[in-house]
Amino acid sequence: MVADIIRDAPLGQLVRFVTRNKVFQYPEERDDWQCPHAEYSGNQPTKTISEASTTLPTPETEEEKPEFPVAPNDLSSAPTRPDAEGPFSAGPQTDIEASRNLSQIMSRPQITRARTQASLTEAYEDAVRQESVKAQPSRPLTPERTVDNRILVTWYTTDDQANPQNWSQGKKALVILQIYMYTLAIYIAGAIYTPAIPTLIEKFDISPTVASLGLSMYVLAYGLGALVFSPMSEIPVIGRNPPYMVTFFIFLVITVPLSLINNFAGFVVLRFFQGFFGSPALATGGASITDIYSLLQMPYFLTGWAGFATAGPALGPLISGFSVPVKGWHWSMWEVLWLGGPIFISLLITLPETSSPSILLQRAQRLRKRLIAQGKHTEAAQLVAQSEIDQSTMTIVDIARENLLRPFQINILDPAVAFTSVYIGLIYGIFYSFFECFPIVYGMGLPAPSETRGYGMNLGEQGLIFLSVAVGVGIAIAIYLWYLHFHANPALRAQLARGQLGPPETRLIPGLYASVLAPAALFLFAWTGFNSPTIHWIVPTLGIVLFVVAIFLVFQVVFIYLALTYPQYSASLFAMNDAVRSSVAAGSIHYSLPLFHNLGIGRGGSLLGGLMVVGVIGIYGLWIKGAWLRGKSRFAAK
Repeated sequence: MVADIIRDAPLGQLVRFVTRNKVFQYPEERDDWQCPHAEYSGNQPTKTISEASTTLPTPETEEEKPEFPVAPNDLSSAPTRPDAEGPFSAGPQTDIEASRNLSQIMSRPQITRARTQASLTEAYEDAVRQESVKAQPSRPLTPERTVDNRILVTWYTTDDQANPQNWSQGKKALVILQIYMYTLAIYIAGAIYTPAIPTLIEKFDISPTVASLGLSMYVLAYGLGALVFSPMSEIPVIGRNPPYMVTFFIFLVITVPLSLINNFAGFVVLRFFQGFFGSPALATGGASITDIYSLLQMPYFLTGWAGFATAGPALGPLISGFSVPVKGWHWSMWEVLWLGGPIFISLLITLPETSSPSILLQRAQRLRKRLIAQGKHTEAAQLVAQSEIDQSTMTIVDIARENLLRPFQINILDPAVAFTSVYIGLIYGIFYSFFECFPIVYGMGLPAPSETRGYGMNLGEQGLIFLSVAVGVGIAIAIYLWYLHFHANPALRAQLARGQLGPPETRLIPGLYASVLAPAALFLFAWTGFNSPTIHWIVPTLGIVLFVVAIFLVFQVVFIYLALTYPQYSASLFAMNDAVRSSVAAGSIHYSLPLFHNLGIGRGGSLLGGLMVVGVIGIYGLWIKGAWLRGKSRFAAK
C-alpha cells in the first residue's frame, strides 16, 4: 500500500514523468499483467447497453454464470422507481446493467448530477447499497459500450483498490489528516498576522484601519480564489493534486519575501496573493473528502474539516502572540513558512489523487498505450473514459457560465439562496470582527467616558483568549456528530426504506436552536465585555464559546440544506458562498474597529446581535415555507 501511495502522490508522478514511466509503474504497464477483461485487451467484443437489454437471462444461461452471494440490499434485487432520473430503471436487470450500476455506485457520489428529488434519493440509496456491496466477495465489473461503439473504461472489480471509495481506512485517514492540516495551516496564516498590527502602526506611521489590510486582503483573496480553483479541480485532465501542489508551492514562495519585506504597500500586495494561492484548501478540500467517502459517511468527515477551518483563524494569534513582541513583526510570516513547509513535503510524498474521473482517465490512457504497443491501434481507439466523453462537449463558455454566472443568477433570483449567502456572510463578518474587538475587551479598553477599561492582558494572553474559539468548535463538533449518528442518519435510513428522502427542511432543525443561541451569546459577550474589568473575564469568554458553537451548527445545516435543495448547482453555490462570506469578512475587519470605538462594546455588539436576530427569522422562515419556496424556484430540485 505504501508504494501505491507514493506512486499516486505528486512526487511519484514526477518520478514517473522523469523516468518515462519506468519507475512506480501501474499494473497495466507491467509485462506480466493479466488483463481482467477481454474487452480491454481487444480480444473480444462486448455488448452495447441496448443489445444487452434485449436479451434477459434464461435458466440455461443462468447456470453457466458464476454465482455471487446476494445480500439483502444487493443491487440486482434492490427496488427501483420508474420515474427516477439516474442509472436505475424499473424491471429486471441483465448482468451488464447490474455491472454498470455497481460501477457507478462504487465511484464518487455524483450528487451534482441530480436534477430532481427522485434522483437525489437514488444517490442516497446508492450509498446504502454500497455498504452491502462492500460486504460481499469481490465481483467483476463488465465494461459497457457507448452508443458509438466505444468501450467505457471503469473499475475492474467492486473492490478495485484504484477506486478511492475502496481504500483502506488507514489510507483514507492519511488523506483526511493531510487535508485537515493543510486547511489548518492556510487559515492560521491569515490571522497569525494580527499581533503584529500594533508594531506596524508605529513603524510605518499608519492608522489601525490601514494596518488591518494585511489581514483583510488575505481573507478577501482566498474567497476569490475559490471561484477559480474549485471548478479547475473538477476537470478530470487536471484532477485535485495539481491545484493543491502548484498553488501551495507558490504560497510558500510568497511567504519568503513576506518575511523580509520592509515596505507596507508591498506587504499588502503579497498578502493578497498569498491568500489567493492558499485558497484551494478552502475551494477543494471538501471535494477531496467526498471523493473517498459515501454520502452517508461524508458528513462526519466534512464536520471535522469545517472544525479545522473554523479553529484555524483563532490559533493564529495564539501562535504569534508571544513571539512577535520579542522577535519582531516579520516573525509571524516565518512561522507560516515553518508550519506550511512540512505539510507541503507531506502532501508531495503521500497525498494520492482522489478524483475518480481523473483516475479512470489515466487508466484509459494506459490501456490505450498498451494496446498500441501491441499493434492493436483499432482496439485502442475504442477505449474511452466517461470523463473524455463529458469533456468533449464542454467549452470554456459553459464552464464560465456554470461556475461564475449561474451562482450570481441563482443568488439574485432565488430568495432562499440569497438569504443563506447574506446570513453566512454576516456570521463570518462578525466572527472576524473578534480580531478587532478582542484587543479592546481583553487589552487596552476604550478611553473615557466608556466604562470599558479592558482586562489589561498582553498580546500573548490575548492570543490565549482565542482558544475559546477552539473550545467552542470542539463542543459544536461533538453536538453535531451526536445529531448525525443518533438522529439524522437513522431518520435518513428510515426514509430511504420507504423510498423517499424527506424534505431538506428537516436538516435545518439544529439550526433553529443555534440561530437563537447566536444573538444571545453576542449580547452576553457585549454587555459583560463592556463592563470589563468589573466583571470577570471568563463571562464574556463564555459568550464567545457559545457564539462559536451556534455559528458552527448554523454553517453545517445551511450547507447541507443547499446541497439537498440545489444539488445540481451545489458546487458552484458553495464557491460563491465562499467568495461572499470572505468579502463580507474582509469588510468587517475594517468597519468593526470604528464601530466599537464609536458605539462602545455594549452597543456595538448589540447592533451585531440585532442583525443576527434577522437570521433567526430567516432560518425559521426556511423551515416553515421552504417547500413553498422550492416549488417556486427555477433552480431547486423538484
